[in-house]
Amino acid sequence: MSNPLAPIGRAAQYVLLALAAFVSIFPFYWMVVGATNTSADVTLGKASFGTALFDNIGKLVTTLDLPRLMFNSFFIAGVGTALTLVISSLAGYGFEIFRSRFREKVFAGLLLMLSVPFAALMIPLFIMMANLKLINTYQAIILPSVASIFIIFYFRQATKAFPHELRDAAKIDGLKEWQIFLFVYMPVMRSTYAAATIIVFMTHWNNYLWPLIVLQTNEMKTLTLATASLISAYVPDWGVVMVGAILATLPTLIIFFLLQRRFVEGMLGAVK
Repeated sequence: MSNPLAPIGRAAQYVLLALAAFVSIFPFYWMVVGATNTSADVTLGKASFGTALFDNIGKLVTTLDLPRLMFNSFFIAGVGTALTLVISSLAGYGFEIFRSRFREKVFAGLLLMLSVPFAALMIPLFIMMANLKLINTYQAIILPSVASIFIIFYFRQATKAFPHELRDAAKIDGLKEWQIFLFVYMPVMRSTYAAATIIVFMTHWNNYLWPLIVLQTNEMKTLTLATASLISAYVPDWGVVMVGAILATLPTLIIFFLLQRRFVEGMLGAVK
């Protein structure tokens, strides 16, 4: 016998999903609509498309050095992502494959460090970078994040599903450990790498606080910092700000849509 309350429950689920979708999508809609309107229209809350898109784009191009900002952002995000994936995946692989008396204690210590807020690390990290004369350089942004504790944890958990028989067979065939990692482990764990790529790239691309502290000239600033600086004007031009926000959002959206299938597989722990 069917439950008479089932249709009501199903309807409530759809209503909640619709509300969640609206809350998720509306900021993007508002950003796109705002980019086509004047600052006055945005301030008044106009929610329909306007005709000021090309004017806003022109103002943004004349206000910011977009080629330099894009280069800085892509260089920091690209190099930072590559180094983070290599170093963190090596660490995660090592923690899971190699056994030691102190392995779990060291790993527990790493996880404990996740509870330390970045605000507590900013000053000593800045002093360290100043002593190394790395202030206002790409290295100051990239180096502190190449060994991500979360990504190490993620790769170690994913490596639990890695077939150890493949490693044993590779060792019998005479492969060294670095060859096993490069030619066996990495291809098998490609879904995990894809998911980690999205997470790490978005983290580097959207990084704001640390670059704000150590990047001190306009030539070194990223697109995220430059877009945020538009809001600090005495009278912000919100149409231009919205265009800058779209430009800063597009790369992360493109990366996600290109790797979304692998991302789902990687988050589910798929191994192929």
